[in-house]
Amino acid sequence: MVKFGLALLLFLIAPVAWSAAQYYQHGVLHWRDARWDSAGVLRGEIPVGEAVFQVYSARAWGKKGIVAVHSWVAFKRPGAVNFERYDVVGWGVSHGRDAIRRNMRPVDGRWAGNAPELIGELRGEAAAVAIRHADEVIANYPHERSYVTYPGPNSNSFVAAILRAVPQSNIALPVTAIGKDYLAGHKLFAQAPSGTGYQLSLFGLLGVTVAKLEGLEVNVLGMVFGVDPWHLGIKLPGVGRLSLR
Repeated sequence: MVKFGLALLLFLIAPVAWSAAQYYQHGVLHWRDARWDSAGVLRGEIPVGEAVFQVYSARAWGKKGIVAVHSWVAFKRPGAVNFERYDVVGWGVSHGRDAIRRNMRPVDGRWAGNAPELIGELRGEAAAVAIRHADEVIANYPHERSYVTYPGPNSNSFVAAILRAVPQSNIALPVTAIGKDYLAGHKLFAQAPSGTGYQLSLFGLLGVTVAKLEGLEVNVLGMVFGVDPWHLGIKLPGVGRLSLR
């Protein structure tokens, strides 16, 4: 039992300590001084008539970025020219603003200076189906007037709820998306965000996910670690996925 406890501490504390060292080494700007412009991730010509559904994430601002990312969805409807971006944020919520914000930043904009990563993308009919389900989640999201940084509901909880509504999205959020395991509506059991398995979660604080795309993920107090047998990788809190290839 003691060995198990020590191993658990190693998997939880050591990666976070390493991430914290990186944070303090590089420092961080105040969010007012940080860049929020396009990072150039969205490149190339996209046909006007083609539907596109995308999920992005970038390191959160400040000390939250040691362990967590902020994620959002962006999509272009069939026949549309421009993208729409949807985030969930906390500022202003305590004064009555909705947590869901539309087009507050460029589609592929930096988040407080941190460049985003395109986590996953759907195109064509698959994207059109995903957008219809996203619209339903956005319209009926049960936490539109609340935001809790830890353990949720937050930005990652919102994106995970959208992905769960999309049949076989095949898009998995990183383990650093703290809040993704907070199930909307306070449920305890749900489909994994990728649609390739299932998860059990106690308010985002304790749980386990078993899915083809996510692999095996264990959530302890919001910190997630696990293994990805399909792609030969391990997942560590604060660090993310490390390939063993």
